[in-house]
Amino acid sequence: MGRPDNKTIILQYIERIENTGDVSNIREFISDDYVEVYEGERYSIGIQGAIDHVLGVRRVFPDLNLTIENQISEGEWVVTTYSVTGTFKDEWFGMKPTGKPITFTGVNVDRIKDGKIIEHGGAVNLFDPLLKAGVINKK
Repeated sequence: MGRPDNKTIILQYIERIENTGDVSNIREFISDDYVEVYEGERYSIGIQGAIDHVLGVRRVFPDLNLTIENQISEGEWVVTTYSVTGTFKDEWFGMKPTGKPITFTGVNVDRIKDGKIIEHGGAVNLFDPLLKAGVINKK
């Protein structure tokens, strides 16, 4: 039996790792050479960085649930649009938790090499949901 296609790899990563917070099998999905791209800069963070990211997000949103809306795959690349729900339970970038659920949307751009995620980037729409949840205030 062959390796799953790239969209399935991302789907399984979301379902088994991100939506559970269980990072014990993260090596099945993340390359040793894992890189995150943020604002055009590349950060080689490896598997430990991916673990820290998942656990950090789960600390802030312990009941996080990411739902895939659409996926497009071409060659090594997978683009995933998604929605997230989660209860804001811990301080995050200086913002105080509200204990209220929020929902936001985003897009991830991942590159798969040899059956593992080697590069990840994307963007989320957080401003409006945080404003509506009272995390940030209009002044």
